[in-house]
Amino acid sequence: MEPAAERKVSEQEEQMQPSQDAPPAHVEEEDEAEVEENERRSGELKAGLHPLRRKLVLWYTRRTPGTRSQSYEDNIRKIVDFSTVESFWVCYCHLARPSSLPSPTDLHLFKEGVRPLWEDPANRSGGKWIIRFKKAVSARFWEDLVLVLVGDQLDYSDDVCGVVLSCRFNEDILSVWNRNASDHQAVMTLRDSIKRHLKLPHTYLMEYKPHDASLRDNSSYRNTWLRG
Repeated sequence: MEPAAERKVSEQEEQMQPSQDAPPAHVEEEDEAEVEENERRSGELKAGLHPLRRKLVLWYTRRTPGTRSQSYEDNIRKIVDFSTVESFWVCYCHLARPSSLPSPTDLHLFKEGVRPLWEDPANRSGGKWIIRFKKAVSARFWEDLVLVLVGDQLDYSDDVCGVVLSCRFNEDILSVWNRNASDHQAVMTLRDSIKRHLKLPHTYLMEYKPHDASLRDNSSYRNTWLRG
């Protein structure tokens, strides 16, 4: 027979071992977030509103050329968040158009819980598709891109973190950030989806750059890795 002391130790060891059926911590967090989102949408429907699939947050970055300023993260300011079609239009109708924004300025529209930073956990393994526009036409494409994100219309939409408008001196740049730069199929499908929804002319070139490359060369839009 097994000694009582050894049997007791064996039982304690079994209790200390994690259950094989228990989900990983990040899965539990995702499940909790999904429950909260479902409850939020249910409440908004009962209130007669039209809930978005994901709550979105609008951020603003303005840097003064030629001056030493705070870090990029310190310069980011949250403007507003919204979770319904109605609250989106209230915000958007008061939002400045690209032509009225000084250079350099960035507007970031991201899913709640994701900061518009390369280092954010949701972004650090991802990258972004980049499209450059003449200032005369950027406003139309920016509005279309915002509506596509708000409407959750992009393919691999769960992989999309947010969209950015970067107003520069000679051009405006739109970018779409995604979570996984190593998933080639998802990256290329996202590219095709962006082109389709924006009705992008064939003359426009799209470039892709992983965020880890941006961290290495400290550049958002130079030295892109992929074009198409």
